[in-house]
Amino acid sequence: MKKCILLLLIVLTLPISAQEKHNSFDTGEWFKFRIHYGWFTASYATLEIKDEVLNGVPVHHIIGEGKSSGILSAFFKVEDYYETYIDKEEVKPYRFIRKINEGGHTKNIEINFDHQNKKALVFDKKRNTKKTFTTKDNIQDMMSSFYYLRNNINVSSLKKGDEQFVNMFFDNENYLFKLKFLGKEIINTKVGKIRCLKFRPFVQADRVFKEEESLTVWVSDDKNRMPVRIKAEILVGSINADLEAFKGLKYPFKIVVD
Repeated sequence: MKKCILLLLIVLTLPISAQEKHNSFDTGEWFKFRIHYGWFTASYATLEIKDEVLNGVPVHHIIGEGKSSGILSAFFKVEDYYETYIDKEEVKPYRFIRKINEGGHTKNIEINFDHQNKKALVFDKKRNTKKTFTTKDNIQDMMSSFYYLRNNINVSSLKKGDEQFVNMFFDNENYLFKLKFLGKEIINTKVGKIRCLKFRPFVQADRVFKEEESLTVWVSDDKNRMPVRIKAEILVGSINADLEAFKGLKYPFKIVVD
């Protein structure tokens, strides 16, 4: 279960690449997601953008949190905390923090990016070790990738079956994610019916996921491009992360009226 909650948080940052560019978000944006198996709520997760200055550079400080709730927290406590500090102009990460406690499994990692030299300094605070790794071109961390690519979705040119790629550095490895566009769909949510773009991220099959194509992601088909729903087919059924509340959107939000 801890893998499921973590992977759903990670998939909120999966890439959607293109050429068109605009600013789809700003300081003050906040999302809340309910992670659940059917009617059973396993966890809640939030994403929030704040203004800050890091080493003299104005940045967006983005904070993601996920905590178990209800019955789950009584026998399996989950507390996941993520931060990224991204450049406001180029939307590239300077620092990424991952601090988690999932049923006693803990990590406390800070990554500082040197884009000029294509390096990532990984500080494992739990083990008190520091290591430097070489990164790929245009590297993103697991949170910054979502915000970076929200600014680069070319909706007008998207065709069903299109595949997109992005370089991402996570923990101590470079990853290449592939995402396939599946088409458009209207999703019924707690806040109303939302027109969405539907994508399938490709992930490695293991003991959690049934197959390579077991994840589906919906993002709003508007200038905000906010995450609306993530569905994961796993060995014991399916788990969903649904948008439950939001505020601070940069652009007007519309629901579908029947």
